[in-house]
Amino acid sequence: MLALLLACIGLYGLLAYEVTRGTREIGIRMALGAPAGDVLRRVMRHGVALTAAGAIIGVCASLAVTRLLGSMLYDVKLGDPLTLASVTLLLIAVSLAACYIPGRRATRVDPLVALRHE
Repeated sequence: MLALLLACIGLYGLLAYEVTRGTREIGIRMALGAPAGDVLRRVMRHGVALTAAGAIIGVCASLAVTRLLGSMLYDVKLGDPLTLASVTLLLIAVSLAACYIPGRRATRVDPLVALRHE
């Protein structure tokens, strides 16, 4: 559980940083007339793409490591589907929140403030 908590915190921090780093770009888009909903949708789409890639790689790596550990340890189940699915869904939910919260905050920023940011 501690490893899962640390993974969730790390994932949230990484995606929140990615959104915060793009504040200037978001300010430019909003200054040119992009609606806040379109900007938020773009941020969410980027986060979902990163999350999907990470989930696919993580599930494949997990199955590969489980097979390796299954040959070394006694009484280890290969690829418990319930645990694998629940952890994957939890990390996807955390990543959606990690994109939505800073993305929503960035859409409320005044475009002039975002342009002067750097």
